[in-house]
Amino acid sequence: MKIYSDAMMESSSCPDSGQEPGRCTPLDSLRVNVQGHVFEVDKALLAHNCEYFRALFQSGMRECQQEEIHLRCVGILGFLVMLRVLDGERPVLDEDQIVGAIECAAFLQVPALVKHLIDIVNSDNCLLMYHTAATYGAWELSHSTALFIRDMYADLREDVHALPHKLVEYVESLIPSSYMAVCSHSPSTELLQDFQRTVCYLDEDNKEWKVLTHLPISSSTTMAGVAVLDNKLYIVGGVHDVSKKVVETGFCYNPASDTWSTFCGPQQLRYNFTLIGHEGCLYAIGGEQELKAMSSVERYTVSNRSWSFLSHLPSPAASVASAKTMSRIFVCLWKGKGATDIHEYVPEKDQWTLVTTLVREQSYGLCMVAHKDSLYVMRNGPCNDFLLCLMDCYNLSSCQWTKVPGQYLNSKGSLLTAVVRGDSVFTLNRKVTTEYSIEDYKWRTKCETAGFGRIGTIYTFLMRLPKTAASTTGRPQDHTLARGFEGLLDGPRLSVQCFDNV
Repeated sequence: MKIYSDAMMESSSCPDSGQEPGRCTPLDSLRVNVQGHVFEVDKALLAHNCEYFRALFQSGMRECQQEEIHLRCVGILGFLVMLRVLDGERPVLDEDQIVGAIECAAFLQVPALVKHLIDIVNSDNCLLMYHTAATYGAWELSHSTALFIRDMYADLREDVHALPHKLVEYVESLIPSSYMAVCSHSPSTELLQDFQRTVCYLDEDNKEWKVLTHLPISSSTTMAGVAVLDNKLYIVGGVHDVSKKVVETGFCYNPASDTWSTFCGPQQLRYNFTLIGHEGCLYAIGGEQELKAMSSVERYTVSNRSWSFLSHLPSPAASVASAKTMSRIFVCLWKGKGATDIHEYVPEKDQWTLVTTLVREQSYGLCMVAHKDSLYVMRNGPCNDFLLCLMDCYNLSSCQWTKVPGQYLNSKGSLLTAVVRGDSVFTLNRKVTTEYSIEDYKWRTKCETAGFGRIGTIYTFLMRLPKTAASTTGRPQDHTLARGFEGLLDGPRLSVQCFDNV
């Protein structure tokens, strides 16, 4: 929704400057007065990131030639948060800052601020964000937060029902994420089909694993890259057999249509690599070729169906442990002598940055998951005891390591297949599927259900399945964003008088 109209642009046009009629050439900086506090802000930065200011500077109004503008529609807390985000910071926000930031994002239309708010949604602030975003008409944020709440509905049910009825109805109309799994399988043939080659989901109501779809005959999940992007499952690479001949075609499963499609594989053939889905792209990281570890990285842009090479990993690596949180990509690289480096990949700069190093004797990171602003690294026990998983937590905000108490045996639930949903972590092996609750850097066993019952490497992930695909769960059909939010609240809407003339 636009936050300006002809009614608010009723002032006189800019003085004649020989430029295109109705447009103004922005000055280098602008003073913005918010509740008596004056900020000197780069005008180009505002025009690039805020729909409100971009419209103002092109409006033909006299305000676009003024050196100071008074904003009446936002508070100082929200404006300060916006400036920090536009400056590249990722601030942790308290409740007052969250409310102010949502108000600012809604009135000034700041996509970068909305993205940051979505990135920091967690169980502590999701209800506040959801209610506030719906009140101010920040629909993208409200929808994303509602999805998060839907995934944690069992834990938040009592608090959710304290919200306005229409907001509760919308949350309940959404489809929660399902815990998914697929084992490693080589390609088969029509004559010798392997009916174990299936993608499965956990029916949590009935506590059993069920088949969602069968893998395409020519696909391989053995040493393949497996990732979910925009609720579609991607399988890239993989090998045919012990010869390590790589499958060159990529496969994509769309649960909405229950169909598989193909796309081209990476330019450099690889297997035993890590595949990550992030903001419209797939990242193929490291891997092996002819038994040699690789450092090359490629990105597949879904919109134009093409692969391109990126900056290499700091060192060659195969089967790299990785995690995503707050729209950030992290990987573990083993240095040797008990040291595991954690690097972040920054897509905007195409750059790998060393974040921290974990040093544990005779041990290295095997798996990594993220929860809120923390990374949990699972590693082998002393003397390479792979039946014993130990865990350490690195907090990105405090830059501190914490040793997670307890020992996690693979005989109970393999942490090498961990997936986070809300405040829960799911793990599984052949015998048992275990759900842990994350509480103050501790993992507490929450419940146990049937094991996956398959052999081989297991890939796990989350997807939202259509009602037809998961009909036995009684989950309702998802609604579209536009239809779902119409008339949710009759609360305040955007003001058309957001500034005072000076």
